[in-house]
Amino acid sequence: MKKFLNAFAKDEDGAVTVDWVVLTAAIVGIALGVVAVIRTSLGTASSNIAASLTAAVNTALT
Repeated sequence: MKKFLNAFAKDEDGAVTVDWVVLTAAIVGIALGVVAVIRTSLGTASSNIAASLTAAVNTALT
């Protein structure tokens, strides 16, 4: 039983999986934070682009 416990304590296979899960969660968290920060500005920029394109099309058609 003692040999089994020593071997179990030295086994690192599961530790790599935990590392990847933590790293993936951190990347997803950072991505969500970035999206939350730029969401409003991106909406404003897209509205400005749409207005400019509409004005350009109206000018070209007249």
